[in-house]
Amino acid sequence: MHFVFLMDPIASIHPDRDSTFVLMLEAQRRGHTVYYGQPQDLRVDHNRPLARLFPTRVMRATPHFECSEPRDVYLDQMDVVFMRKDPPFNMAYVFSTYILDLLADTTLVVNDPVGIKKVNEKMYILLFPELIPKTLVTRDMGHLRSFLDENGGQMIIKPWDGNGGRGVLLITRNDRNLGSLLEIATADGRQYVIAQQYVPEARQGDKRIILVNGDPKGAILRVPSEEDNRGNIHVGARVEKTVLTERDQEICATIGPTLRKDGMLFVGIDVLGDFLTEINVTSPTGIQELNAFDGVRIEADILDRVEDYVHRGLTRLAT
Repeated sequence: MHFVFLMDPIASIHPDRDSTFVLMLEAQRRGHTVYYGQPQDLRVDHNRPLARLFPTRVMRATPHFECSEPRDVYLDQMDVVFMRKDPPFNMAYVFSTYILDLLADTTLVVNDPVGIKKVNEKMYILLFPELIPKTLVTRDMGHLRSFLDENGGQMIIKPWDGNGGRGVLLITRNDRNLGSLLEIATADGRQYVIAQQYVPEARQGDKRIILVNGDPKGAILRVPSEEDNRGNIHVGARVEKTVLTERDQEICATIGPTLRKDGMLFVGIDVLGDFLTEINVTSPTGIQELNAFDGVRIEADILDRVEDYVHRGLTRLAT
């Protein structure tokens, strides 16, 4: 088969941590042809999406990849396109999904571009109010102050389009910088933020659970450093082995059918204590860390599912 990976520059990834890298390795191991490209090189010619692609070989070595000369390729001639561009989920990202929508009858796209547009990554949790902490979406600083008071003088605010912990703030009522923090976060009331009830269990770690086709495959615990409140690997959180609790299983069983319906094959959810806090669908990570702790190969589970779809002639993940 022919596998296309649309992603950030391949030279910039960390091969020991990157989930896209092991997906490419697994596709290559199975004998598939692997192509690398960037979303900004997508275009449409007479209703046919095409992209500037590099036939690519990846390896656990230095350097970790070799690319042949690029060429323009019509994507309807490919079997699978993995959209693995990291957020922010901005209009450039959204526009690339419009282009990928044109492949609905010819090529499997992972995750489904229609599903990705349906609900923003940070807003997806609002479909499951019984699973999440108290949450407010607003750009009004007065509403944020009221929410802060309602939640005992502590709350988390985050940008609606961020990733990797960027812009996530723990806000407290007695901080003399409160006004400035709210002004900065909302760009003086012009940008929406998501405010959430502070969950004290965050200090013990943020659990990342990986789901494939709506089914949980395992979890890792991301424990924040003493100098930071965020449980993101990008900002220095350490990764520890963990297990799925009964509550984790309940959360996964509740959201799984919706993920399958929306074509979200590879998903990483974040759980703090008993609460679902995020559903990551654009470019989830954590495969290599979970593989190392549990002795599994999540990339093989994903590729098994993808190959099954292609063998059955299916070009849409959404049901």
